[in-house]
Amino acid sequence: MVVVTLQRKKCIGCNYCVEVAPGQFQMSKKDGKTVLLHSKEKKGFYTLKSIDNTIYDECVLAEKACPVKIISTKMI
Repeated sequence: MVVVTLQRKKCIGCNYCVEVAPGQFQMSKKDGKTVLLHSKEKKGFYTLKSIDNTIYDECVLAEKACPVKIISTKMI
């Protein structure tokens, strides 16, 4: 299982995560910040739990590309 976490409030809207993982992230037209698709929000953290292990590599790339380090990806 892949677990991806996003601290959306700290997003600066650079769009790097969308460029490397467009299947998991998109930019909001409302506020210009990233959205972690199919995630659930709890206390400002957006979490996606997926049994699709094929998303792991692109989410790790998004984590590494993020200049403000607000994306976390782990395999459990």
